[in-house]
Amino acid sequence: MEAVTGWWNDFFWGSLVVVELFVVALIMTVLFGLIGAAAKLSKSRVAQWIAGGYTVVFRGTPEILVLLLFYFGSAVTLTAIAQTYDPEIKFVDIPPFWAGSLAIALIVGSYATETFRGAFLGVDPGQVEAARALGLSNFQTFVYVRIPAMWRLALPPFGNHMLSLIKDTALIAIIGLEETLFVAEQAIGTTGKPFTMYIVVGAIYLGFSTIITLSVMVLEKYANRHLEVAR
Repeated sequence: MEAVTGWWNDFFWGSLVVVELFVVALIMTVLFGLIGAAAKLSKSRVAQWIAGGYTVVFRGTPEILVLLLFYFGSAVTLTAIAQTYDPEIKFVDIPPFWAGSLAIALIVGSYATETFRGAFLGVDPGQVEAARALGLSNFQTFVYVRIPAMWRLALPPFGNHMLSLIKDTALIAIIGLEETLFVAEQAIGTTGKPFTMYIVVGAIYLGFSTIITLSVMVLEKYANRHLEVAR
């Protein structure tokens, strides 16, 4: 491991980028998942069609392809728009961090859409009827009754989505984001030790995955605490 000695600082900062990317993408994933699930469960045929198209496209397309299409496609689109106002502009793009976090959030959000949809369908209808009997509006019922009840059901599969999300952050290295895999590629070019550097990256991601798994276990226990009391 002597080859890694001069790279620990870089791997540390690369790991912080991974954490930041994960947090931002996770927030967007939850939003996309909730919006997609709400659209699929709505009475609007248009909303159902759009949500269905979203899940089909992003679940059926390779993740690395989505990332590349989104990053370079957005650059082409933004450049074309900017040049209509100022022909002198040569190139406009989205920073790799934001392009990458949005791309992987859209991908994982398509899976979360189905998870949330199934969880919403599993909510006891009696809870919704009781909320309406108390005079709560549809929005209040959704926020204060359906979402809390849904989360308990959605948490186990959503934990798997979180694991997919943390691992997908490694893909962002191909568009130039300086995270752990990007650092490893630089270190390999200098040291000529690919196996050692990839082992370090693997250990870092294994650590992140372990933390997520343990956190989900704690959250599951907290969410089901009333069931344990009932016993």
